Amino acid sequence: MNLSNLKPPKGQKHAPKRVGRGMGSGTGKTSTRGSKGARSVSGYSIMRGFEGGQMPLHRRLPKRGFTNIFKKQYAVVNLGQIDKLEGSEFTVERLMSLGIVKKLGDGLKILAGGELTRAVNIEAHLFSKTASDKITKLGGTAKTLGA
Repeated sequence: MNLSNLKPPKGQKHAPKRVGRGMGSGTGKTSTRGSKGARSVSGYSIMRGFEGGQMPLHRRLPKRGFTNIFKKQYAVVNLGQIDKLEGSEFTVERLMSLGIVKKLGDGLKILAGGELTRAVNIEAHLFSKTASDKITKLGGTAKTLGA
């Protein structure tokens, strides 16, 4: 037995219905589509979310809030992650080369998650207040880029 011998079980496969093959076939003339209406014409395609004329779900649900199109997406790094790395100088380029930051977006933001045990000098676009306090408390520097 091999892949060329495989067949579906007997009775599982059916021949497709042959429509539009003359009046005597029983499926001629309108080809089972009915006489009038959108579904009967060629080229008809149903719109996404169409519910047979019933008010579609996306129109029934209430609309709330808004999306801020000017929102900035920052790459986020915690101090705990930086503490595990070798060295004491950290720039955006270095963190990207180490693989800590995958996608920069609008900039790099340093957050205070985790523990920092040594003095480090970090350059980033933003620092949380707690993170900059932790860095300066241990004798390091938190340099803000673009400010």
